[in-house]
Amino acid sequence: MIQIGDTSYSLQDPVVVMVLAVGFVLLLMLVLLITSLRRAGQTAQTAEMLAHALGDMSARVDHLANGQGQLEGSLNSVAHQQTQSATQMTVLMEQRLGEVQLRLHEDLSKVQRNTGENLAHMQQSLADNMAAQQLKLSETLGQNQVRLQENMADLQMKTARNLTDLQEKMNVALSGSAKNTATSLSALQERLQTIDKAQENITKLSGDVLTLQDILSNKQTRGAFGEIQLTDIVSKALPKDSYTLQATLSNGKRADCLIHLPNPPGPIVVDAKFPLEGYEALRNSTTDAQVVEAARQLKTSVRKHIKDISEKYILDGETADGALMFLPSEAIYAELHANFPDLVREGFAARVWIVSPTTCMATLNTMRAILKDARMREQAGAIRKELSMLSQDVERLGTRVGNLDRHFGQAAKDIEEIKISSDKAGKRARRLDNFDFEELAQDGTGNVVALPDKS
Repeated sequence: MIQIGDTSYSLQDPVVVMVLAVGFVLLLMLVLLITSLRRAGQTAQTAEMLAHALGDMSARVDHLANGQGQLEGSLNSVAHQQTQSATQMTVLMEQRLGEVQLRLHEDLSKVQRNTGENLAHMQQSLADNMAAQQLKLSETLGQNQVRLQENMADLQMKTARNLTDLQEKMNVALSGSAKNTATSLSALQERLQTIDKAQENITKLSGDVLTLQDILSNKQTRGAFGEIQLTDIVSKALPKDSYTLQATLSNGKRADCLIHLPNPPGPIVVDAKFPLEGYEALRNSTTDAQVVEAARQLKTSVRKHIKDISEKYILDGETADGALMFLPSEAIYAELHANFPDLVREGFAARVWIVSPTTCMATLNTMRAILKDARMREQAGAIRKELSMLSQDVERLGTRVGNLDRHFGQAAKDIEEIKISSDKAGKRARRLDNFDFEELAQDGTGNVVALPDKS
């Protein structure tokens, strides 16, 4: 918008835009004219052209001034018309607003009347409902009070019964606890008696251990202990006729056990040895010097036993080329094989094999297999004779089975013929029963199978 005095012109109006364009052109021409005047050195022809252009421009300016006057008149007319229209619109709006206010006042009055009526109706309904609810509440409270009294009475009765039952259960539990306590005391007394007996057994066992220590501390009794253990193992592993205890050899030496193996290898001697002193000293050693001394003592003792067995019980032509040294202690046997392998090798070199109770049992089982094989070889002739006789018996059995089979075949054939004769006899009996003599006469010419004479 362009404000000129009291008149406003809009830039969107084409006339205003045209006037502004013309003014801009005039301003541009004035600038050019001023520029031209400043150039004093231009030619006269240029001055004439400018003068002519200025004349044309003046004419156009006059024409534009006339158009502007006409435009101003038109704008004034339009402004007057707009003012009249605005005045009429204002009057019309005031009339319409008055009508709307009147209608609103009437509607508000109607709403107030309807609201009053509805409120009165709602108050009446609410009062009726409140009265009904109060009546129902009174009835419900009365019923609940009666039920509460009945429930209280039932609860008191149940409580009394529960208290009575609880007292009875407590009495029973107390009596049961007394019985259980008495039973527990009796069981405790029995266990104490058992503990006393166990204590007596422990005391007795301690005495037996001391007795065993006394036995093992004496060389003679220790040797007897080894012989008894060897005897027990040999008697369990071998037949009684395959060994001799305390056998005397040709050199006058007595062996603990002589096992009669076949040649080769021949009878073999088992002698029990128990180098306990050296082993006990080695086990109880606390210093290196004591360990060395105990090891030397154990080696000396074992070497002596190996030498004695090799010289006394290995006899050419009488015994096997080796012998067994029985150690009745697994601990000593394990100690020798774990820490003294040189002693074991020396025994192998002297053809003396060291065995413990476990390995002795395995060795004796192997010997039992050898004895069994030897006895089977000795009985080979008798076995062949029995097999020949068994073969003859089998042949006779085959012959008799063949004869029996022939008899069974003949019997089956006879039974088949008997069945045929029986069928024909049955047919004849049925025909006789029906008095069919003609068929009997016709069938009489047929073949009749005669029954075999078994007499």
